[in-house]
Amino acid sequence: MSKITSYGEINLPIRVGVIGTGFAAKVRTQNLVAESRTHLVAVAGRTSERTVEFAESCNALPIADWQTLLQSPDIDLVIVATINGHHGEIVRAAIEAGKHTIVEYPLALNPQEAAEIIELAAAKKVLLHVEHIELLGGLHQTMREYLGQLGEVYYARYSTIVCQRPIPAKWTFNRAEFGFPLSAALSRLHRFTDLFGSIDSINCNNQYWGGVGDYYKTCLCTAQLRFKNSSAIGEVVYGKGEGLWQNSRKFEVHGANGALIFDGDEGVLIQDGISTPLDLGARKGLFARDLEFVLDHLIDGKPNYVTPAASLATLRVADAARISAETRRTVSIDR
Repeated sequence: MSKITSYGEINLPIRVGVIGTGFAAKVRTQNLVAESRTHLVAVAGRTSERTVEFAESCNALPIADWQTLLQSPDIDLVIVATINGHHGEIVRAAIEAGKHTIVEYPLALNPQEAAEIIELAAAKKVLLHVEHIELLGGLHQTMREYLGQLGEVYYARYSTIVCQRPIPAKWTFNRAEFGFPLSAALSRLHRFTDLFGSIDSINCNNQYWGGVGDYYKTCLCTAQLRFKNSSAIGEVVYGKGEGLWQNSRKFEVHGANGALIFDGDEGVLIQDGISTPLDLGARKGLFARDLEFVLDHLIDGKPNYVTPAASLATLRVADAARISAETRRTVSIDR
């Protein structure tokens, strides 16, 4: 079976290769196996032992390295779910090889590189999708549903603190491989740009503690945001590691007519002194919904839920935060 779309002829099932063997890659492979429009062909990881073990668990072919996987004529679409610092290089090579590509955010750690990759995908007429499943989750959808009831928004704050003791000996605690915290954890900023629009300026502080070389044991990043078309003040807090002692995930928005408070998996709307509980739904199944959106877009031309351009705009904000933290000054966002 085949279809002619804006991306050319699409043969079904779409043959897929996965680059990565971590949590996201595992969930991705499970969804691919369950989806009738895709066929999982191969997996490439960083070590041969792990790659073989992972491939056997999902009945796929283990490939020695991602370069070899991208040269396979038996693969139509590539999913990049590996170290953040490698995303840009791998995605660029995948698109050069004519493969449709899905990548976990960030597309690249450098916004200029990300912009070049987006242009390349357009020139090659292949799909490029940057995953942002936070937009599909119950918390974000509930926030969007009730946000209008708050009237003028004064203050919004999103805080994520993850206590890890001892820290895992992996790339997520490596400055070069994980990237600047707000670039690596781009969804924290992307919630704000999706809800409140363009960010005009950002002031950021970032600190690492412990570790050897590029590895650290604790990081904490805080940023204050000013928006282009709103007088609201936004704040982001992201921290993880051994020096933090209690997990916390809280998103709150305060406005003229009330507030929305999301603490973990619970949410309330507060108006006139009355707190109304909100149903946030289940957090599971978001990668499956992401894949469904992408396939509907690729095969049937339906709108996707997020564009690479939107992800790039937020990545530029994150990079401005990096510059702010390094220079200790407020940075305006170039548009």
